[in-house]
Amino acid sequence: MKCEFSIAAHWPGGFEESKLQEWAENLRRRLGSRPVSLGLVFMTPGFFPHAQQVLEILRVHARIPLLAGCSGTSLIAGGNEFEQDSGLVLALYDLPGAQLQGFHFVQEQVEEANGPGYWPMETGIPAGQTNGWLAFADPFHLDAEAWMRTWNEAYAPAPVLGGLASGDFREQRTQVYLNGEVFEEGGVAISVGGDVRLTGVISQGCTPIGDTWTLTHVEQNLIHQIGNRPAYEVLVETVNQLSPAEQRKARGNLFIGLVVNEYLEEFHRGDFLVRNLLGGDPRSGILAVGALPRAGQTVQFQRRDAAAAVEDMNELLARAKGELAGATVYGGCLCSCNGRGRNLFGAPNHDAQTVQQQFGPIGLAGFFCNGEIGPVGDRNFLHGYTASLALFVKK
Repeated sequence: MKCEFSIAAHWPGGFEESKLQEWAENLRRRLGSRPVSLGLVFMTPGFFPHAQQVLEILRVHARIPLLAGCSGTSLIAGGNEFEQDSGLVLALYDLPGAQLQGFHFVQEQVEEANGPGYWPMETGIPAGQTNGWLAFADPFHLDAEAWMRTWNEAYAPAPVLGGLASGDFREQRTQVYLNGEVFEEGGVAISVGGDVRLTGVISQGCTPIGDTWTLTHVEQNLIHQIGNRPAYEVLVETVNQLSPAEQRKARGNLFIGLVVNEYLEEFHRGDFLVRNLLGGDPRSGILAVGALPRAGQTVQFQRRDAAAAVEDMNELLARAKGELAGATVYGGCLCSCNGRGRNLFGAPNHDAQTVQQQFGPIGLAGFFCNGEIGPVGDRNFLHGYTASLALFVKK
């Protein structure tokens, strides 16, 4: 995949030192005379024993000053998604005027984090000196929810985009990469500052159903009342008002969307943080949800399926393209949930091709995640069933 400022490619083979060197040199040549500011690399678990050697080969032969990434069971390059396929993906980006800095963090730091000053002290990057973060983390040895919470304290509203690594699920083993180092715990965050900003498109794969409502009685993750009525009753009424065809689609695919920014005049797709409906009790009228909502918060029920995911991604990408009209997009990183791809859409390459249709041709690299990272409103969250797209844009 070639564009003026970035290029991404998939290496389908195993570890063959001389051939990998040649491949990396060739990819570097295809970027022409442009300098490389950043490299992103994603590798399948077959490369675990050779990961450190691979990083050195790529850094030296593609002449990469800052290289970051992680392991993934499925990979993304250009407009292609390589699902359950072996190999690695490398993307090279020229980001003129960018100030980039990489940082590895571990669970002990997450536990120590105490207030908004902690992470700027650890990273050496004050909140005002970054335009956003690209992050990849191990899901098995890091409390990513706690990390995200403390990181927001320090850096919100700067966006954080990326995903949780996937790898050998049976051994609960993944890898994250920074320059020549391989880590099997913690996370890697890349600060993007200077003349380049990060723009995120977070497609949670849902379409809203029914009306928006206000929560009126909440305890922890239990919603007792919506609009002063039993919450379960409101959900049943919402579903019953759908057409028979829509009701069939909603069966087993219902979620709840929570508005993050209540100060908006009206709420649209993308303004809601989508979370699981864990269960409901028709007798008590209570709904259990996979979040901690608050009384007074605006909610709307959501349906998630292939058609909703297609609609959601198309609309959000088109909106982002409109907002970026006239801006220079240098390239992108796409982190898609393991539950998307062929499993969801019944055909290959959906997310990658949709991005290329709106923004292409751009150098686009990524992987299929165990959880996706991205902003809703002015806060960053962990998501599921989501496509998280980070675009490098001229500031």
